[in-house]
Amino acid sequence: MIDYDGEARAYDATRGGEPRARAAAEALERLLPQGPGTVLDIACGTGIVTRRLQRPGRVVLGVDRSPGMLAAAARRIPGGAVCGDATRLPFASGSVDAVVMVWLLHLLPEDAADAVLAEAARVLRPGGRLVTTVDKEAAYFAQESEVGRATADLRARYTPHAPDRHDRIRDWAAGRGLRPSGEAVFPGTGQGRGARRWREVIEAARVPWCTRAEPSQVEEVVRRLTALPDQDTPIADPLYRLVALEAGGPPAP
Repeated sequence: MIDYDGEARAYDATRGGEPRARAAAEALERLLPQGPGTVLDIACGTGIVTRRLQRPGRVVLGVDRSPGMLAAAARRIPGGAVCGDATRLPFASGSVDAVVMVWLLHLLPEDAADAVLAEAARVLRPGGRLVTTVDKEAAYFAQESEVGRATADLRARYTPHAPDRHDRIRDWAAGRGLRPSGEAVFPGTGQGRGARRWREVIEAARVPWCTRAEPSQVEEVVRRLTALPDQDTPIADPLYRLVALEAGGPPAP
């Protein structure tokens, strides 16, 4: 798992910065309930997306367990940054109108992802919406590239176990009375990594499908990437996918 306290200072600059945050917030806004209400951003990180969700009459809160990330978030959403674990949220049941989770579930084991989803559903009011990214790792390789071909075998073997698979989230929601209420996509500006950068993130164990693989399998992927020409030519930026799920019952007054 990434050391988010250690990464907090450089996190935004290495994750697409303001352009990616703006694109994410605009896509989220298309799926969020409009008008007054409370929006909770789980694993808000530095708050770079969270602060863009603020609107007149809307209370925006961000929760994260990393003190380093929260220090940055507190400057962006004063009074709205809360330290807490996503599997044990420090909020009452049925207390928020929307929950958003961006780039979280793909990092977790399946049981932890389910616990996070259950907590998100617990704090939602009837008629509230849960909005989350799905299929994050697959988004990088939606278009053909040499990097995609070099990593294809390992991704085919281990990505089917990704806890943020859309079909898995859909089935989980259906079993708990949450129904689909919309989708949106947004570009991961500046995130189309070249072969050298993919090697670096794989060797640093930052790619979930590689952390599930055997060391010898990872070494083979690194060897293939090293052999590619144009080591620093980026592949196409990913298109990230958001899905919205609405809690059963009438909308909260």
